[in-house]
Amino acid sequence: MDDAAEIRVRGLVQGVGFRPFIWQIAARFDIRGEVLNDGEGVLIRATGHDLDAFCAAIRAEAPPLARIRSVERRPFVFAAPPAGFSIVETQGGTKKTGVTPDAVLCAACRAEIMDRRERRHGYAFTNCTHCGPRFSIVDAIPYDRSATRMRHFAMCPVCRSEYENPADRRFHAQPIACPDCGPQLTFRDRQGHLIAGDPLALAVETIRAGGVLALKGLGGFHLACDATDERAVMALRQRKRRPDKPFALMGLDAAMIGRHCRLTPGHLALLSEPAGPVVLLDRLGGETGLAPAVAPRLSILGWMLPTTPLHQLLCLALNRPLVMTSGNLSGEPQVIGNEEALEKLAAFADGFLLHDRDIARRLDDSVATIVGGDRRVLRRARGYAPAPLEMPPGFAGAPPILALGGELKSAICQLADGEALLSHHIGDLEDALSYAEFEKAIDDYATLFDHRPSLIACDQHPGYRSTLKAQELTEAKGLPLIQVQHHHAHIASAMAENGWPRDGGAVLGIAFDGTGHGPDGTVWGGEFLLANYADFTRVGSLTPFPLPGGAAAVREPWRNLLAQTVSAFSTPDAALAALERAGLGPVLAAKPVTAILSMMERGINTPLTSSVGRLFDAVGAALGCAFTRVSFEGQSAMELESLARTFPALAGRGDEDGYAFAIRMEGDLARLDPAPMWRLLLEDLAGGVSPALVARRFHCGFATASADLAVVLVRRHQARAIALSGGVMQNALLMELLLARLADCGLPVLTQRQVPANDGGLAYGQAAIAAAQAMAGT
Repeated sequence: MDDAAEIRVRGLVQGVGFRPFIWQIAARFDIRGEVLNDGEGVLIRATGHDLDAFCAAIRAEAPPLARIRSVERRPFVFAAPPAGFSIVETQGGTKKTGVTPDAVLCAACRAEIMDRRERRHGYAFTNCTHCGPRFSIVDAIPYDRSATRMRHFAMCPVCRSEYENPADRRFHAQPIACPDCGPQLTFRDRQGHLIAGDPLALAVETIRAGGVLALKGLGGFHLACDATDERAVMALRQRKRRPDKPFALMGLDAAMIGRHCRLTPGHLALLSEPAGPVVLLDRLGGETGLAPAVAPRLSILGWMLPTTPLHQLLCLALNRPLVMTSGNLSGEPQVIGNEEALEKLAAFADGFLLHDRDIARRLDDSVATIVGGDRRVLRRARGYAPAPLEMPPGFAGAPPILALGGELKSAICQLADGEALLSHHIGDLEDALSYAEFEKAIDDYATLFDHRPSLIACDQHPGYRSTLKAQELTEAKGLPLIQVQHHHAHIASAMAENGWPRDGGAVLGIAFDGTGHGPDGTVWGGEFLLANYADFTRVGSLTPFPLPGGAAAVREPWRNLLAQTVSAFSTPDAALAALERAGLGPVLAAKPVTAILSMMERGINTPLTSSVGRLFDAVGAALGCAFTRVSFEGQSAMELESLARTFPALAGRGDEDGYAFAIRMEGDLARLDPAPMWRLLLEDLAGGVSPALVARRFHCGFATASADLAVVLVRRHQARAIALSGGVMQNALLMELLLARLADCGLPVLTQRQVPANDGGLAYGQAAIAAAQAMAGT
């Protein structure tokens, strides 16, 4: 007698061609029964003589966009033996299934839009179950066309036949469309006037003429121009008031990108992922034809391949690299609506390539890179969110939690049923519109995923808008609030992503970033923490130094340079003399040095900080990297890294360890003291040593000292692993050097791959900590 079973498949299994896949393998194994979508995922009722092989094939051969969390099987009794295998209509129920992230144009659809024999030739909204919009258009779960922004487009008979045919790759592809029944392009000039003609051809002509084009993408608008045209790129910079921040680039294919950057097999695989992120690549030396203004003073460029059929057609027609940057006012979220774009981007764009498919939520381009042979996601947005993250062993009984992250690179996180759902990148909450998006995301995710938290977690910083929102929500809902120390959240994020068990023991966490609220009243940012999920002890840090002017020192790196060197030398006069010998006297002469020294002496608006981010800013300023003022976050440190990368590795020169740092003890707390480094660095500058070599020696010395201190602390405190996190860990050179120096420490080194090491991963760490504390009853 044949077996019969009910098989429940959980995970990202809707909108990815999962039901026709089940239908096909059921035919192969002579299985009878039915398959359907519901609020928990995919449900299969099946009978046949080879159910074991059928279930094994479900996992082994799942569609490319599917992410199976579990396959559960239990006995089932049919009221009447089924004669065949059928796909039945979606059923409702509790919302425990996920939403698949948006996926870039697949190879089959790319070939189709380029084939003149196909009815979708040149159609900018071609998609199938393996590609196209998902999260950017969905309004409700279960994922059906009626619950998406495609509900306004009635399918033509031909699309309907494809949609209803299980053997077709467009079976139940909810965004299915064609030129006869789907979204349409229009072109408007900068005054908003509708222009007759082929919209795509008009867009191409705008760019060819040296203009800036605003085009509606998958998760929002892009601003595009010819990346080989210096005048066009400079015009975009001037219009956006964006003097230095690098622009993202789009290339038609890998061959085009490879003419400008070093493209390894790992980078090519990352570029070609369904997520379609912007990938950071090392620029090739010499003149490659790109406009210098694309990324001033940086050796790394961010590239992506065409993400949608529209981008593919545009790139194909132009056959040149394009700047493809977010369409937004400086500091504001990306524009997503047509009218919003015509209003806000008119000062930037010479033309608008629009369409009539609405975007449900703003999704910036994701950013990723390869460091140490592994993928590292730096911004988790389009293509990655909202894919769930499985929690480590020991968290199965955790209560539902909402974590609200920090102030910069905001993202929220929902924890429920053993999974964490980290939201897309929202932005910096200092901006009013980004904060409005933050509030919208809280409600949006709660509704979409039917999440009802029993407690809320946030940062300890009392002034963060996310903290204030958490307090507001807990008071309104009568829920407990858990406030998590900033750097503990960074380390917990790395632990959780790597599956470190809740009872796995303490790790030594190394958290390097710009700013985090310290329980001792100082600004932390260079921390060595002995941590588990529930608690931590600070066992080491960078030696604190003054931050003259507070936030002003973040914007003006020269202030950090002055404060650091004064701390490193015996007297301010000695520090100024060393700076003078190093050739920095003339540029400092134009600054209010006397006033800053007085502030530090009197302790006025000069909080102490152990920030590694500010250390890198100070070294960058000494080498001329954004000395006076940064125009974007991390500018000085990014230019410093690029400078160091222009000098070859130091192996064989006898100075691979770089500049020396000192390790000093203050009671039980170890301090990593940069004073010796400053004296050596300024001596090198005074002696005419190349700034690139100085930058390289600094990176090598800091990595060596950090690893040496880590080994000392691991042995002293018997830590069972080392975890690396924080925004400074996005410095690829530093991370490579650290990993090399920790390779022989004998312990696992936990680093972040799927979750940003920067503040975009804070909410994930907060959720893990809050869960551990709640489960421990603390």
